[in-house]
Amino acid sequence: MTNDIYGTDTTTTTKKLRRSKSDRMVAGVCGGWAATLGVDAAVLRIILVAATLLGFGTGALIYLICWLVMPDEN
Repeated sequence: MTNDIYGTDTTTTTKKLRRSKSDRMVAGVCGGWAATLGVDAAVLRIILVAATLLGFGTGALIYLICWLVMPDEN
């Protein structure tokens, strides 16, 4: 814990975006995003399927990019 000159706590907690090993169906992308955002992974999966169907494959492309870019959880 660190304090600034006014005595307030300036400790920050950062969440790292990682692909989930425990909450995965394909590659863990939705599970990793869900853990970072603090939402249920099922909601993100439904949104991703809707984006894929309604956006002419855009959701699948976003998933593929995230799969390639996001590191795996240690």
